Amino acid sequence: MSWFPEKKTSKSWIHQMCTKILKTGPVPKHVAIIMDGNRRFAKKNSMERAEGHLKGFDKLAETLEWCLDLGITEVTVYAFSIENFKRSKEEVGCLMEIARQKFARLMQERELIQKHEVCVRVLGNLSLLPPDIQQVVAEAVDFSKNNTRAILNVCFAYTSRDEICAGMRELAEGVSNGLIRTSDISEDLLDNCLYTRKSKDPDLLIRTSGEVRLSDFLLWQTAYSCLAFVSVLWPEFSIWHLYSGVLHYQKNYQALQDAKEKNDSEKERRQRESDYENVLKEIKQSGVDSNEDIVSLQHRVQQYAKDRETRIRRFLLHLDHKHELFFENILHQNQTLTAK
Repeated sequence: MSWFPEKKTSKSWIHQMCTKILKTGPVPKHVAIIMDGNRRFAKKNSMERAEGHLKGFDKLAETLEWCLDLGITEVTVYAFSIENFKRSKEEVGCLMEIARQKFARLMQERELIQKHEVCVRVLGNLSLLPPDIQQVVAEAVDFSKNNTRAILNVCFAYTSRDEICAGMRELAEGVSNGLIRTSDISEDLLDNCLYTRKSKDPDLLIRTSGEVRLSDFLLWQTAYSCLAFVSVLWPEFSIWHLYSGVLHYQKNYQALQDAKEKNDSEKERRQRESDYENVLKEIKQSGVDSNEDIVSLQHRVQQYAKDRETRIRRFLLHLDHKHELFFENILHQNQTLTAK
């Protein structure tokens, strides 16, 4: 099945009506999905595990179309956890082969990607993947990187703990290289070191199969997301389950917004206090008389904040360049092998 529909599937009048009604309220712009239950679906229907996983992919393609119809412009899916490498060699091999086929199919659908203007991002520790899958992933990411209408984030070889550790290593390297100071490190800066740094946090997270846990998926990013746990297995997920998730989000929208605003305000307060304390520390270390008037001290704090923001911008540009080089190197290796 195609990743993206060549033409829209006709909707019944009741589906059209439900979509219009939901659009009168706040619609989540970013939805994350834990697509759980493929193996249980296969067992339930007496089929091979591989077929269950293929049914799961077909459901993803269908769900992406529903999301676009609702105005959901970004979808993040948990396709393969690092923990999945612990499964049987046969099943891991099967999942890798499906990934190989589906990403190759994605590259065959260049025209559809451009037609729908979808940016495809693959998030995770990609160095753990076989080289040929790394190559096709890099091709898909590079080809679609300038599309802006919709975003599909595929979390592959991913866990949230691994992502946070990778982010902390980036911060440590930035300090070691003199790009940032330890005093520059904050929640927001760590957030910008994660695989998801180009995305806003999910508004709604849906998990299928009846499990009520996040399974090491977007733990940092979903602190203020609406969570919807659905008892149906992923291949059985329907548009009605999506409608239900959006309605659940709308019912909790105001409480979530209030919590976010309170947290943002608290972060700003902590940052101001940190800048002030660091300026006082610099004054003390310089041995200069610290009995400055309030206006002079405020000026120094403002200048310190500007310098901090400059350091952070430079550091984030370095991270972006490093990320681009990673994919460019994979593409270059592929071109070199092809030339041989």
